[in-house]
Amino acid sequence: MLWIKAFHIIAVICWFAALFYLPRLFVYHSLSDDQPSRERFKIMERKLYRAIATPSMLATLLLGGALVHFQWDFIKISYWFWCKLLLVLLLIGYHHACGVHVKRFAQNANTRSDRYFRVFNELPVIALVAIVILVVVKPF
Repeated sequence: MLWIKAFHIIAVICWFAALFYLPRLFVYHSLSDDQPSRERFKIMERKLYRAIATPSMLATLLLGGALVHFQWDFIKISYWFWCKLLLVLLLIGYHHACGVHVKRFAQNANTRSDRYFRVFNELPVIALVAIVILVVVKPF
């Protein structure tokens, strides 16, 4: 069980690293004004999303599911867990929204400003703070 928890935490860290960095790339990409830079950002965004973010998300969900399975009797009556699960579901939606932005940038079809992406970039921070508090403090 501790091995699963350790690898779950590692996967979460990798997923959040990608969720923090990818929207930052969107900020820089939306500000770029030369073709070589835009092409470089497209490659960076695609590789970060496909090779790091998505596998990390899948590992997080798989390992988290295993942890829930082994502790179901305790977890099912814990309100903090259900709040955390809701935040994780929202993060999955955020992850897929990042994928939509990656595709739009790849097709030169982005219509969002750097200001939008600066705000968009803060959403996973809020989720992370809430999730850590829920898991560690278990306020309810």
